[in-house]
Amino acid sequence: NMLDKEKLKQQLSEEEFHVTQEKGTEIPFENKYWNNSEKGSYGCRVCGQKLFESDNKLDPTNINWGLQGWPAFEKAIPGSINFVEDKSYGLDRTEAVCSQCGAHLGHYFENAEADSDMHFCVNSCSLDFKGENK
Repeated sequence: NMLDKEKLKQQLSEEEFHVTQEKGTEIPFENKYWNNSEKGSYGCRVCGQKLFESDNKLDPTNINWGLQGWPAFEKAIPGSINFVEDKSYGLDRTEAVCSQCGAHLGHYFENAEADSDMHFCVNSCSLDFKGENK
């Protein structure tokens, strides 16, 4: 169920389109949610499917888990993410995409020293945050 790219170009900002549809990456630390600590849930910016709960978001001030400057989550809502092998840039990575619309969200990484073995590193602009009290 891939969405019409022309329609999406009208609905999304240039950056949102580039990241979600062309597998781009936004600038670290200069994005909406990397240091958001509000309670709530994060959904796909493109189709609205719920992806992550704030309870599973890693603390952005804790330098032990590696890559920083983007929202990172220990786990996703079951069934919401599909994993795709990504060999771009000569790296062996696992891409994380929305299971409903296929939007590029970010990557799934092994942690160096965090509590969980893996984490998601996600672009803010591929997410929509809904606070608990809103």
